[in-house]
Formats: sequence, structure tokens, C-alpha cells
Amino acid sequence: MLQTLSSPLPARRLLLSASISMALLSLGACGGGGDADDGGAQADIAAVAEPAVAPCRASGNNVFDQLLGCVTVDGVRRHLAALQRIANAHHGTRVSGTPGFNQSADYAEKVLRRAGYQVTRQEFQFQTFLSRSPSQLEQVAPRPVQSIENRIMSYSGSGQVRAAVARPSGAATGCSSADFAGFPAGSIALLRRGDCTFAVKATNASAAGAVGAVIYNNIPGDLNGTLGADFTLDLPVTSVSQATGERLAATAGLVLRLKTDTFRGQATTSNVIAETAGGDANHVVVVGAHLDSVDAGPGINDNGSGSAAILETAVQMAGMRVRNKVRFTLWGAEESGLVGSTRYVEQLTQAERDRIALYLNFDMIASPNAGYFIYDGDDSDQVGAGPGPSGSAAIEKTLQGFYSRRGVAFRGTDFSGRSDYGPFIAQGIPSGGIFTGAEEVKTAEAAALWGGRAGEAYDRCYHQACDTYDNINLRALDVNSDAVAYATLYYAMSARPLADLRKKASQYTAPVVTWPEHPPVRQ
Repeated sequence: MLQTLSSPLPARRLLLSASISMALLSLGACGGGGDADDGGAQADIAAVAEPAVAPCRASGNNVFDQLLGCVTVDGVRRHLAALQRIANAHHGTRVSGTPGFNQSADYAEKVLRRAGYQVTRQEFQFQTFLSRSPSQLEQVAPRPVQSIENRIMSYSGSGQVRAAVARPSGAATGCSSADFAGFPAGSIALLRRGDCTFAVKATNASAAGAVGAVIYNNIPGDLNGTLGADFTLDLPVTSVSQATGERLAATAGLVLRLKTDTFRGQATTSNVIAETAGGDANHVVVVGAHLDSVDAGPGINDNGSGSAAILETAVQMAGMRVRNKVRFTLWGAEESGLVGSTRYVEQLTQAERDRIALYLNFDMIASPNAGYFIYDGDDSDQVGAGPGPSGSAAIEKTLQGFYSRRGVAFRGTDFSGRSDYGPFIAQGIPSGGIFTGAEEVKTAEAAALWGGRAGEAYDRCYHQACDTYDNINLRALDVNSDAVAYATLYYAMSARPLADLRKKASQYTAPVVTWPEHPPVRQ
């Protein structure tokens, strides 16, 4: 059963859906993070005006160099400043289903229309999630009483409980009901990440009589997860780091107090879709990024960065004569489980899917402690879910070539279907893209390769209020905005029959996605 709101709430923002009467979230602010010089950030945000539309006059033999010269970091930052300004006007968030997202989509539509594109807004409903106040986790016993840093699991139920803590008698991950044999009903379950979805863990714990659940990471760093939109149990569920979880697991006589205050309900949002007037309509290059943030913050790196790079690329490509049609897409409700991209792919006919030559995905391309990752289309890393559909390896090589020419070291990242490429690879559509890291901790080896700070997350503000205009690595934004422009133009102009890249969907087995949340890391 969906939670209902039983009492009036302070006015913050209203969901634009008749299914939801009112909702709120209390959002704080924390500092930025990054290697960029952001001294003028607030002035940049305050000064942002209507986006200038000045298409690149690229022609002749050096069209790639000309386009990359036109797609500037300043141009991309203007779009980021606009998104930050929108978030500032809507209590620090641009989450789908709220005016903050709707105005972000309005802004993107205006930019694309002024550049000369025909723009479509594809509306759809989805199950939204809001945390109306920060989750609280407190050690009550043994004393002293102390607060514990935690992250609420998206789609957690509401509740306030004080109870002894118990672990499964079987596997610590709690992925089987048998793991909870003898579990003391009325306890808070302490579970380790891994082997199954967070929803399975929480459901098994609830069935065993748990009144709440705390899930701890199985790798260093914080854990940001989702139970998925189908999770409807009224069970409070939160997460802690690996170090915290292991400390709690070793504490005898542990009693915790856990409080969550959440809203789950139907909301309406949209995708923004624009395409070139020219180009072969039988060989469509789809370029996409999700436009929404989580409800905790403005989402400027995640994923204003990918959206802004696509917007600026589209503006600068306006009017170019392309060989293959290009479709620019900004997705809604990605943070709710890839909903927008999934709805888009689902509503296409098979003939329309067959006309899509490939999909390029750009999600989190300017993390402050950045790495440079390319989706592993050929599974050369032999990690995780396996290769993408036939043709994905060619996209990977195109992006590798770009980085090599720029003198930027790169590594692969697992092609698991946890970002908006997921629905495309499920249909056998070749896909690829770039990523600069999320909450995973940068190793000493990675820091030696790329610089930055070992022992810290690639993005320490991932899914937090501090993912602001200041939370951007300007070098990564500059390099990767050019990567977006290069890959888009490369396939827009490709003389090679793009149909040769792909096989029919029946010839490709998509990976099983166990956690529809985009950082491509192991669960």
C-alpha cells in the first residue's frame, strides 16, 4: 500500500500529479568539492541569462576540430549555472515529478528550440520517492549514545523504531529466507551488501519479523542504494559504510534507534527529445543523458554534467549537414530506476528500434576526484556482466581513440545496464559512453594514473545536497564535453553503414540488472 499524507506539511514544492496531494523534503547545504577554481561560481549563477544560440560554422575537412573548438567549457558551464539556478529556486533539487525538474526540462527545450530543433516532450507517470526529513540512526546501547552517519535507501518505508540489532544466522547478506532461521522478531536487521538486490534483503528481513534494516557496504566508502520502485513494505531501511557496518557487527548488546520519514506515490514527468532535420532516418544516432537529480540535491555532476554537454553539442551542431540522423535525448526519472529511457524504448515499434544504429550515454562526466572510464563494450576487462551488443566494442574503440589523442589515460567500466543504456542494450542496440566515477573510493593506483586524492570517493557529494555547481572538475568537464561532441559527430558523419554494427536483439542476451542505480559497480 502506498503511503498517504495524513497531515498538512510545510509548503516547499508540489508534485505535478493528481495522485499526490503534497510532499516536502528538508534539504540542507554542504560545501562543494573539486579541483576547479570556483571562486566566481555564485557570480556565474547569478549572471546566467537566456542561453545564447550561436551554432558552430564548421565545414570542410577539419569539421571535427572546428566543432570541438566551438564546444567550450564556458558554454557547458552556462547550462550548469542555469540548472543550479533552477535548483536554488526549488529548495535545492531537480528531482523528477517536481517543478524543479519541470523547469529544467523547460530550459532544455528552450535551448534546443532556439537552436532550430523540433522538440518533443514525452510525458509519463512513475512511482516517485521523497525523503521528507533526513534519516536518523543512533546507537542507544552500549553507551555513550551516539549518532551514526547513514544514507536512506530510496523507496524505504517510514518508521521510528528502537530495538536490539540482530544479524542473519546464515549468510550475512540475507539473500535467502533460510538465512533468517531463528531471527528474533522485533529486532533491527544488520545486513551486508552483496549477492542479491537490496529489496530482497529487506523483504526477507521483514518476513522474519525485523522492524527495520541497516545495510552496510562490502567495499570501502559510503553506500547509496535503492530498493526499487516496486518496494512497498512499510519498513525503514538505511545504509552505512563498510567500516561502520563492521564496527556495529562486532558490538555486543547493540541497540539502535532508526527513523525514516518518506513519501512514495505517483508523479508525472517527461523526457526531452530533439533531432536533426537531416540525416538518414534509417540510421539514427541516439545521444542521451538523464536530466533529473535525486531529491537530496541539485544533481549538477549527477547528471547536469552529461546533460549540459549534450545541450552545448546540440547547439553547436545545429545546421550542420549530417549523414545520419542524430536524436538528442534528456531522460526523466532515471534516479527512480531508468524509467524515462525504459518508457521511451518500450513505446517504439520494432521497426523504429531497428532504425537506431547506436546509443551514446553520458552520465556523471565531471566528478571532482575524476577518473576517466569508458564502458567496456567488448568485455576485455573480464569483469562483471559481459560485453554489450555487437557494435558496442566499436564505440569503445572510438572513445579510446579520442582519449589517446588527448593524452588522457583511461580504464574500462562494467557494462552492467545500470544507467540509461540499460534499456537499449536489452534490445540489442550497440551502446557506449563515458563516466568519471561516483561513490567508489579512488585507489592509490588510480590517483597515480589520473591525479586527485587516493582514499576519497570519485564524487564525495554523490546523491547529496553538495552536488552543486562547485562540485565539478573543470578539466574533466572540458575533456569530456569534447568527447561528447567528438563521438556524436563521428557517428553523425560516419560513412560506414551503421547497420553493420549491430545484430538483432534475439542474438544478444542482456545482463541481469540487480540494482537499477547507475554507478556501474558491483553490488
